[in-house]
Amino acid sequence: MTRIKCSVLVVDDEPYILSALTAFLKFDYNVISAENGEAAQKVFAEHPPDIILSDLKMPRMSGIQLLEWVRKNHPATVRLLMTGYGELDDAVEAINRGQVFRYMFKPWKEDHLLDLLRSAAHTFYLERSHEELLQQLQTMNEQLEKRVVDRTRELQAALGELEQKNSMLEKLALTDPLTGLPNRRAMDRLVERELRRRDRYPFDLSLGIIDVDHFKSINDRFNHSAGDKVLIDLAKALQTAQRNVDLLGRIGGEEFMVLAPETNIEGAVVLGERIRTTVESAKFHYLEQEIPVRVSIGFAVAHGEGPVDYDAMKHAAAQALSEAKRMGRNRVVVHAVAKRPFEQAG
Repeated sequence: MTRIKCSVLVVDDEPYILSALTAFLKFDYNVISAENGEAAQKVFAEHPPDIILSDLKMPRMSGIQLLEWVRKNHPATVRLLMTGYGELDDAVEAINRGQVFRYMFKPWKEDHLLDLLRSAAHTFYLERSHEELLQQLQTMNEQLEKRVVDRTRELQAALGELEQKNSMLEKLALTDPLTGLPNRRAMDRLVERELRRRDRYPFDLSLGIIDVDHFKSINDRFNHSAGDKVLIDLAKALQTAQRNVDLLGRIGGEEFMVLAPETNIEGAVVLGERIRTTVESAKFHYLEQEIPVRVSIGFAVAHGEGPVDYDAMKHAAAQALSEAKRMGRNRVVVHAVAKRPFEQAG
C-alpha cells in the first residue's frame, strides 16, 4: 500500500532558502512555503501541515514564538527548527518553549536534512497511527458499552416478561379455569398452610365439602353447557355466602370446598346453612329456562388443641357429605375430627 506523502510547511524570510528547500523536498513531500509567522498561521487555518520546518530568526514573529503557537494550537504537527551555529541558546529556548522535535543548523547538509525529515515523518505516522488506534479503541469501547446497555435492557425486559408469564402460569396452575376460583391444588396448599398455623396457635378449624344435588340430571336434561353455566353461577352465589376470612375453591366436577378458620361446630352449622339457603334462593337460568339448584354440605371440625391430619379432615367432611346425601340431600351435616395421637418419645 502506497503511503500518502507528508505535508511539510517550510517557513523562512529568505526567498532563496524557501525555493531551494521546496525544490529539494518536493519529490518526497508535499511542500508548502511561508515567508513569515503570520503567513504560516494562515496555512494552518486552511489545512494544518504534518510537519513544520521553521527558521529561528524572522521579523515580527520569531521561530520560537511560531513553534510555541503551533504546539498550543496544533500539537499533532511535528515541529522542526533551523538555526545558525551561533544561536544555540535560542535553540535551547525553542526546545523548551516550542518543544521542537529536532533542530538543524544552517547551512544544512542534504543527507542530514533528509534524515531529519524522514525521522519527523516516521514520528508523525506513528503518532497518527496511535491516535487512530486509540480512536478505534474508544469507538469499539463505546459500541461495546452500548451493546452491553442494550443487551442488559433486553435481558431486563425479557426477565420481567418471564416473571410476568411465570406468575400468570402459576396463577393458571392454581386457578379453576371455569369458575376462576382456586382449584384443588390451590386449596390443598391453603389448607396445609392453615393446619401448620393451627399447630403453632391452636384454634378451631372447619372444612366443608359442597356438592350439587342431582347434578347429572341437570347435564342430562339440558346439556353440559347448562351444567357449566350452573357451576359458574353457583361459584358466584357461594362467594356471596362466605365470610371474608373463609377460603373457597372448586376441587373437581360439581364439588367445592370451603375452609373456615377459627370456626367451631356451631359456627360451621351457621355457615353451612347460610351457604345452603343462599343457593336454594338463588335463580339459575340457561337459555331463559330456570334450573333449580340445591347443594348438600359436609363439614369436618377440628377442635382446639392437638394436631390434625388434612386427610383426616377430608375424610370426615366426605363422610358428613355422604350422610347429608343419605338423609335426603339439600342439608348440612357436621362431624368432629378425631385428633391425631401425639408421637411418644422413645
